[in-house]
Amino acid sequence: MSEEICIRAENTNDEKAITDLTIAAFKTLEISNQTEHLIIEALRKANVLTLSLVAERDDCIVGHIAFSPVTISDGTIGWFTLAPVSVAPTLHKQGIGSALIKEGLTQLKAKGAKGCCVVGHPEYYNRFGFINPDNLGVENVPKEAFFSQKFAGNEPEGLVSFHESFSIDGF
Repeated sequence: MSEEICIRAENTNDEKAITDLTIAAFKTLEISNQTEHLIIEALRKANVLTLSLVAERDDCIVGHIAFSPVTISDGTIGWFTLAPVSVAPTLHKQGIGSALIKEGLTQLKAKGAKGCCVVGHPEYYNRFGFINPDNLGVENVPKEAFFSQKFAGNEPEGLVSFHESFSIDGF
């Protein structure tokens, strides 16, 4: 098996593989409600899946990342969320998730995004330039689990709301 990873935009032929991968990736995580695949499907159906990338190894999808727009209570526009990101369970800690995040942020910036936020593990997202902002957050999410990264413009202030597709998971 090759160690070479190719990152590319998803296409319609990838949808089942992304669903299967996402289910497998979150299956054993205690913090998961096992709805991540449903969120991706709902974002896709609502046509708000701004950026959806897959990582392939040997023509097999082994990773996926999704970006969609958020609403910020101060009216700031051009911000997105990174969620979810999935890697095949047998391939964790091989840099696939990191490669997807880095490439996704690069492409998001190239599309003119002003910033990105994510809810996630406190020790993980700092390495990609995310910080725990003082004046930005999500209702019912601990400060240490919410991260943002400003690409351009002013730092937003207020509450972030995810697309209604995330209501499947309680956000």
